[in-house]
Amino acid sequence: MTTALDAAKVLEEAECLYTREEVDSAIERMAAAINTEYHGLTPVVLCVMNGGVVLAGHLLPRLSPVLEFDYMHATRYRGETSGGELSWKHHHEIALNGRDVLVLDDILDYGDTLKAIRDACIKEGARSFRSAVLVRKLHETHCGIDADYVGLDVPDRYVFGYGMDYKEFLRNAPGIYAVRES
Repeated sequence: MTTALDAAKVLEEAECLYTREEVDSAIERMAAAINTEYHGLTPVVLCVMNGGVVLAGHLLPRLSPVLEFDYMHATRYRGETSGGELSWKHHHEIALNGRDVLVLDDILDYGDTLKAIRDACIKEGARSFRSAVLVRKLHETHCGIDADYVGLDVPDRYVFGYGMDYKEFLRNAPGIYAVRES
């Protein structure tokens, strides 16, 4: 079991991939692109908990379309450093039939979670589906889905900060960090 002391040591030894300023600049670029594409529309914006909450908090005030906001909770990690089977903890409450849906999440790793969410939204009748992720992990084992809006790319390492956790800690790290490779 990881303790706060263990997590503090991980942060101390981690490599900072992106500073707070670099992350904020990436979120600003994402907002500009989203504002252009959603001009004149009234999207439903769905935040994927828990990791997507930080992106949502920084991105929503920068979005100009009139929108509705809800959340869903789907996870593959459950406090671990590698993903398992997708577990749905909460489905959104806003009806998606005929709506333009934008999903916000912290990271696109293999794409399994995003693919399952996209499939569920389409099945519920969403008119369109787009996704925004703060970071996209660069590796060759994606399941065939990519995000429409990507803030930053990260190497194929375990990353945390800005909503992404290290064993349920460090979501609040003031940048995006990679765990030191052993």
